[in-house]
Amino acid sequence: MASPQYRAYTARNFREIPQLADWPESALKEIETVSRVLPFKTNNYVIDELIDWNDVPVDPMYTLNFPRHELLKAPHYRKMAKAVENGSPEHHLKAVARSIQLELNPDASGQSANVPLLNGHRVSGAQHKYRETVLFFPQAGQTCHAYCTFCFRWPQFSGLSHSRFSGRESGALAEYLKLHPKVTDLLITGGDPMIMKARTLAEYLEPFLTDELPHLKTIRIGTKTLAYWPYRYLTDSDSDDILRLFEKVAASGRTLAIMAHFNHPVELSTEAVRKAIARIQATGAQIRTQSPLLRHINDKPELWSRMWRKQVDFNCIPYYMFVERDTGAKHFFAVPLERCWQIFRHAYQKVSGICRTVRGPVMSATPGKVQILGVTEVADEKVFALQFIQGRNADWVGRPFFARYDKNATWLNGLRPAFGEHRFFFENELKGLLLAKMQPMG
Repeated sequence: MASPQYRAYTARNFREIPQLADWPESALKEIETVSRVLPFKTNNYVIDELIDWNDVPVDPMYTLNFPRHELLKAPHYRKMAKAVENGSPEHHLKAVARSIQLELNPDASGQSANVPLLNGHRVSGAQHKYRETVLFFPQAGQTCHAYCTFCFRWPQFSGLSHSRFSGRESGALAEYLKLHPKVTDLLITGGDPMIMKARTLAEYLEPFLTDELPHLKTIRIGTKTLAYWPYRYLTDSDSDDILRLFEKVAASGRTLAIMAHFNHPVELSTEAVRKAIARIQATGAQIRTQSPLLRHINDKPELWSRMWRKQVDFNCIPYYMFVERDTGAKHFFAVPLERCWQIFRHAYQKVSGICRTVRGPVMSATPGKVQILGVTEVADEKVFALQFIQGRNADWVGRPFFARYDKNATWLNGLRPAFGEHRFFFENELKGLLLAKMQPMG
């Protein structure tokens, strides 16, 4: 099929977007101001095929890609806007932006405590938080075809070096995995690994396809390309090479799982995404789908049930509904935990069992992935029922626990133990794990 030529738009050239030609200068300045603090990147596919420009600024795909003043809290926006309006020199603008960024919780969920060690040295670009799963961040995959305004990895795109994870090569991680036979899954993430050329991606992947890693059963690739640039698998110059690489991974006897990010049904509506999904699946790879629940984007049960149903129609596997992480523009996108649960269960009720592979709502928090089972009453106290579906200690998984009901809570750190307890059962052990930066237990 015919393919448009990929064109990225960032803070440097967004004024060239044809749909913005008649916008007032004040609206363009708003984009410029916010993009000083939060990363901004979109592309012509998103602009031309996904955004309904008649519905801007409330269109969900516009909100998903474009900076707006509400993404910053009012004091932060005023501070940045004042510096821009005063014509401050570039070094001052960067200093103002950095001061704001450091107040947006850039190290969400304790990612810096997940770096593994090999022979006493940090394994560059890797994280090992859960016993069975290791993450790898290839240096060549540290961008995306477009940036999501909600993304918890915004610090990596904003020059915050202490928040950046990347590895130039994967050999050291392969050696680390040889010493950890309980690791069954490797997740290649970013940024977006699928921004890389096929040859570069192959150089990262091939060390993991060796017979010396018989315990490595699954290779996952986390990507937003199906939503933001499906032509990656159709008509890019190396699309066929990418698909042959997928076939090679599958031929190694491992499961290749494409962890696709779809935030709204419109991302599944184009001919290009339908054909791209089919081409990936023809290689033997499976596609699993996930998204956070986001105010202004997808905070309606009918959107989720429609999205899950469409994904299953395309032979994809609904996997996770996440809670928006406690970082960046959280104040704009956050949905209270009780409302998250209500949206999940009402959407879940509207689909058949074939769609109910999805798990949620889930907080990917510092101690692990915590699922909200619901709001209930125990011993005359209204509580949240919770459980770990992943934990820094594998023994935490599947253990139900309870938190006092709080209608305003949007994250795990806003909850307190129920029944007069002073700590959740995992807190003392978690503190020790973080202080020691120990490897996953269990």
